[in-house]
Amino acid sequence: MISPQPAQYPHSVVDPVKLPGWDPRWSRLVDAVTIDGTRQFHVLDNGPALEELGFSADDVDAIIVAVHGNPTWSYLWRGVAQAGIDAAKETLDLGSGAGRAPIIRVIAPDQLDMGFSQRLGHTELPSAKGQDTTYRTLDQRIFDLDAVLAALLDPEPQVPLFTLGHDWGGVVTLGWATHHTIREAGSGLDPAGMITLNTAVWHDESHPIPTPLQAALAGPLLAGSTVVTPAFLDTTLALGNPALSTAVKNAYKAPYADHTRRAGIGGFVADIPASTTHRSRKALRRVADGVAATEKPALLLWGAKDPVFLDRYQHDLLERLNNVQIHRYDTAGHLLAEDRNIAEPILGWVRQQLDGDTRPAPDVNASRGSVAVGQYAPLWEFLDRWTDSSKKAMVDMTATDAHGKPFEVSWSKLSSIVNAMTIGLRAAGMRPGDRVSMLVEPGRDLTAALYAVLRVGGVAVVTDAGLGVAGMTRAIKSAAPRWIIGETPGITLARATNLPGKRLSVRTMSPVARKALGLSGSMYGFATKYASQTYQEEATHPDPAPADDAAILFTSGSTGPAKGVRYTHQKLSALTQRLQYTLNVEPGSSLLAGFAPFALLGPAIGATSVTPNMSVTKPATLTATALADAAIAGETTMIFASPAALRNVVATAHELHHTQRTALEGISMLLSAGAPVPVPLMDDVLELVPNAEFHSPYGMTESLLISDIDHHTQRALGDRNDRGVCVGKPLDVVRVAMAPLDFYGRPSDTILEGDEAVGHLAEIVISTPHMLAGYDKLYNTNRQTRVDTVDGLQWHRTGDIGHLDEDGRLWIEGRTHHIVTPPTGVLGPGGPEDDIQRLSQVSRVAIVGVGPVGTQAIVAVIEPTDQSIKPGLAPTDLTDAVRAATDVDIAAVLITDDVPVDIRHNSKINRPLLADWAERVLADGKVTGTK
Repeated sequence: MISPQPAQYPHSVVDPVKLPGWDPRWSRLVDAVTIDGTRQFHVLDNGPALEELGFSADDVDAIIVAVHGNPTWSYLWRGVAQAGIDAAKETLDLGSGAGRAPIIRVIAPDQLDMGFSQRLGHTELPSAKGQDTTYRTLDQRIFDLDAVLAALLDPEPQVPLFTLGHDWGGVVTLGWATHHTIREAGSGLDPAGMITLNTAVWHDESHPIPTPLQAALAGPLLAGSTVVTPAFLDTTLALGNPALSTAVKNAYKAPYADHTRRAGIGGFVADIPASTTHRSRKALRRVADGVAATEKPALLLWGAKDPVFLDRYQHDLLERLNNVQIHRYDTAGHLLAEDRNIAEPILGWVRQQLDGDTRPAPDVNASRGSVAVGQYAPLWEFLDRWTDSSKKAMVDMTATDAHGKPFEVSWSKLSSIVNAMTIGLRAAGMRPGDRVSMLVEPGRDLTAALYAVLRVGGVAVVTDAGLGVAGMTRAIKSAAPRWIIGETPGITLARATNLPGKRLSVRTMSPVARKALGLSGSMYGFATKYASQTYQEEATHPDPAPADDAAILFTSGSTGPAKGVRYTHQKLSALTQRLQYTLNVEPGSSLLAGFAPFALLGPAIGATSVTPNMSVTKPATLTATALADAAIAGETTMIFASPAALRNVVATAHELHHTQRTALEGISMLLSAGAPVPVPLMDDVLELVPNAEFHSPYGMTESLLISDIDHHTQRALGDRNDRGVCVGKPLDVVRVAMAPLDFYGRPSDTILEGDEAVGHLAEIVISTPHMLAGYDKLYNTNRQTRVDTVDGLQWHRTGDIGHLDEDGRLWIEGRTHHIVTPPTGVLGPGGPEDDIQRLSQVSRVAIVGVGPVGTQAIVAVIEPTDQSIKPGLAPTDLTDAVRAATDVDIAAVLITDDVPVDIRHNSKINRPLLADWAERVLADGKVTGTK
């Protein structure tokens, strides 16, 4: 048997039977022999519920021991306990064969003086001095945990045990897991791994105590805010993000109904070892040292908006733990277990440990297809090769030289500047592996600084200014750079938002400005100081290895908070080679890029980088004259621009004069990506660049090149009945598989290749040498998007949906979170959108689902070409035209003048936001903005 009788509770508190999400079978009381006598603990234990499903203790595959912090109780872990039950039910449904979900028992004691555990009858109020009180110390709480487990798990279980803690429960569990003496003398248990949510194992007294704790620790206020009144409890429960419901708040308050039951809350605060003389300081140091010494695997889940456990505590843990994976939730806070579904990554990580899947993701796949991947070449190969070349390496149309002409830099000059900057960065203290936030607008300055950082071995952190201050700040803090390189706006942002990192300006500033902005030097100062030296003479260590990290590139944030995509030098080298081969880039070609990542890769592919006069954060600002002038100045042969940019180029083509039109006629290659490129737009653009080969490659931040299609093929496919937009055949080094969707739009765990993959609406899964090495600090996202197959390949789930036709061409129909699920079966929005987009009355269209999954109504949201049509229900004639344009049953057609699109490409529609808007409009008839 797993459990005795359920616990009995005092009549003065709320019966846990009535608490939302709580199963009364989980409650039990356990008498444990602690360091100061026998004490009674209330324990959450899902063992009895497992028993009722027919599982005995011998069937359990793993045990999770979870400990809450202050001022919560084991109610915090109800989601993890229920997830263990749900996994067991899944095993019953699917059987006990290979791949079944493991049976996981969850044990979560309430600490003494907390939750429904025994109260110790304190007669004095806690003191902020942390001395000579009768309240529980950190050491005692670690002993308490061992005592509870000794009582519960006797005889010792023969399955792996994992610890899980939050807040000061994290300190207790980490302290227990790494304190061999206590465990060997007591329970005899040896945990297999450690999981912790927001916590801290060390506080440097040189740093201030987090603001929310300062008031609670302020002498006489401690007792009043923690025990006499429920202020500390209420303040903590107000940290939910999103806010906790009243019912959940009441559940947390249930064990703390009056001041006689809140002594432990005050005692916990009093035991915070904020000073060097505090009685628990020595115990905290032992925990910190134990964490640094252990090799046990660890999982760290972190809510980044926590006002108590700040990022510095996360960084400290990451530096101490030797075998750690982390998932950082940028928009969650202190009560992470309430803010997000933590059970899924926790159980997934435990399962990986049970399966022995503890290896890091492989970095480089072998070559695939008919063309082998070339040998590794460093990104600065052409800078080294052309140190004496006077030919143009960069042309920047956003700046002018002393003669008022576009700013040009030769390969010789660029090589010299990069080498001098590299020497300067190394002299300033930058070391391999240091992360460097690049707060510089795309152009000559960013290019020079970036290649210097890469040559040093630094990891460039690249964010999109279009994310806005909040988005950029969130992304940069997630990456935790040691250095920041910026122009004045970027450095000012770093100063104002207290971004981490030692600051370097691009240009040398006055002493006053340097002091005000907290600068440690400047990139062009390095270029001047070390201009007479060569990198080879000054370098004292080798170049970065191919497997070393090179860059963290953040996504546009169009599908949620921007994610950091990690690339190694090998991955970027493979990408540059693929660009050269696919685009037929000959050394000395000229690439005009209206998309920053491709502009930055110019020196790596041996092409002159031409930056047009436009706002890089707003592609639609590219005009026809700006494009032509840049083509003239850079003697351009290739152009890369997003569909939004090309639309504006076509719209402003009437402003071109004869010389500009002639220059555009000399373009031989034009590429557009970031969103589907309609054939009519291709036709219009080709009137301006009639001699260009128009290609629309498909890719994403996670893999910039996956497939490619040209204009002629796109036009030839116009009569096909395939839904969506064709993006051509996969490149020769790319393997594409499909994960079919079920009725509810969920991708299969099984991926299909070849003939088996044809015709299914499915999630697109890729494997290629130049795809990401992984997401940064997003363990669960890596786990969810990674697929390993028996042939040893690593695959990436793209999140895009579509299908493969019988000729091996790929058609895109939307994103997994854009799927519409009407009763007739799962639908990708791209197909009907492509049908409706052909109507002359339609400028932009989005297909969204309204209603419950599986029974959704299909709604078309239209941005009309006739801007006089008011938002709301579409006119009858337009509704009829939309319904006639597609074979999908459109329930309603709505008009909006505010279609939300992504920042980077100005093309990707935020369909989930439009779906919420459509549901509101159809529910109450009130038309408001979509944002």
